[in-house]
Amino acid sequence: MSYRDRLYPWCIVRHLPNAQNEMVERFRQRGEAEAYLRILKQLLTASDHSLIFDPAEDPQTSRR
Repeated sequence: MSYRDRLYPWCIVRHLPNAQNEMVERFRQRGEAEAYLRILKQLLTASDHSLIFDPAEDPQTSRR
């Protein structure tokens, strides 16, 4: 996970057929992500989107 991704832990994902997901956008704050998700649901009513929290791993603890 890149440094930029660690700064933006809130993600909007689009659910695709065959149990696949596509990352749409990343946000720093949950409120921004929820507002964007509301707009997406209004504009793309046929698509299925959800909000997830994708915490970054601490590189120092993952080495152990």
